[in-house]
Amino acid sequence: MRYLHTMVRVTDLDASLRFYCDLLGLEEVRRMESEAGRYTLVFLAAPADRARSEAERSPEVELTFNWDPDPEPYSGGRNFGHLAYKFDDIYAACQRLMDGGVTINRPPRDGRMAFVRSPDGISIELLQEGAPLAPAEPWASMPNTGSW
Repeated sequence: MRYLHTMVRVTDLDASLRFYCDLLGLEEVRRMESEAGRYTLVFLAAPADRARSEAERSPEVELTFNWDPDPEPYSGGRNFGHLAYKFDDIYAACQRLMDGGVTINRPPRDGRMAFVRSPDGISIELLQEGAPLAPAEPWASMPNTGSW
C-alpha cells in the first residue's frame, strides 16, 4: 500500500493555484477535467518530488474545483489538521507568501515552524529543512494572527 494524495476542495481555482504554486512553490503535475462530472482536478507536488519517478514521489495535493457552485461553504472539519511542507529557508518562504498578500498566522519566531492558510482556509505548516534558523526580525517579534 502507498499513500497517494490529499484532496482539498477549492472555490476559486485561479486563486488557489496562485497560492499553492506561485506563493507556496508547488508545481502542477497533471490536470484532469470532466465535462460530464463538471469538475477539474489539479495535482500538485513539491519541486523535489516532481523530478522523482511516480513510485518514489511523496504524496501530492489534489485540488478539486467543482464548476457549479456548492450551496454549502467549504470549511475544515475538526478531523483535518493541516498540510505540511519543508523549505530550505523558512524566512524566505514566509516573506514570499507575505509579499503575495498571505497572512502569516503563526510566524517562524523559532526559525523552525510557521503556519498560513490557503484561500479556502486550509491550514499549511511550513517547516525549516534541517536545523532551525537563528531568530530574526520581523519574525522574532511578530505576534500570531487568527487561528492556525
